[in-house]
Amino acid sequence: MEHIHLETKNLSFTYPDGTQALKNVNLQIRKGEKIAIMGPNGAGKSTLFSHFNGLTEPTSGHVEVDGEKIVFERDQLLKVRQKVGIVFQDPNDQLFAPTVKEDVAFGPMNLGLEYEEVERRIKESLEMVGMAGFEEKTPHHLSGGQQKRVAIAGIVAMRPEIMILDEPTAGLDPEGVDKVLHILNKLNDEGISIVISSHDIEMVNEFADKIFVLYNGEIIAQGNKQQIFSDRELLKKAHLKAPVTTEILYKLKENGMDVDTEKLSIEETVAEILKNKKD
Repeated sequence: MEHIHLETKNLSFTYPDGTQALKNVNLQIRKGEKIAIMGPNGAGKSTLFSHFNGLTEPTSGHVEVDGEKIVFERDQLLKVRQKVGIVFQDPNDQLFAPTVKEDVAFGPMNLGLEYEEVERRIKESLEMVGMAGFEEKTPHHLSGGQQKRVAIAGIVAMRPEIMILDEPTAGLDPEGVDKVLHILNKLNDEGISIVISSHDIEMVNEFADKIFVLYNGEIIAQGNKQQIFSDRELLKKAHLKAPVTTEILYKLKENGMDVDTEKLSIEETVAEILKNKKD
């Protein structure tokens, strides 16, 4: 049985005004997994994420990290936040220091590390995200994609075991999206479990091993990409679009071609078409 890294048990959260944002959410994230949580705006993704490292206390149910329940006491929360790092959707919520270097230093310094160790982590984290040489720059003078990478570096410097990223590619150009994906895959190769929320079907199609669909505060489906993206009813209900390749295969099938609508990559889609040509 592989190690369960993070788990929610009947997690529910209701805002003071009575709005129920999360209803009995049960999900498991195993060590080293690449997970995407998808759903329409207002489904509760950001609220869910803020529970993963104890920024928000559940109304009922609880979250476990490495089998231990999150306890809302200062020392316990510090331990959880060392393991579970969150990168917010808007880097401006995260970047506040006058220089890039000071921003990335903030987390490790809070861990009470030696000066040399903090310096080493700043250097390694910025190199990892391709932002070495920007140490003295002001975060607010950077492009959106650069800000996002600095925000990621700030969390990487804490050496978390799990990274949670809320809409990590929102507002980025295609090159920016590729850069962020490359960083996330590199981190995953180093054994870090990665959880993202996203509306970007094509990006999720490229990145995630497993998908949870959140709708109205409830997990209405979970599975691998093939299972989720080939379920047209589900996608319609959750206001999600299928990847372009899936749409093409459905159209071909409707036109009488014998194709497998669960194929997802461009290569597989082309192979399905060519197979039919031969037949």
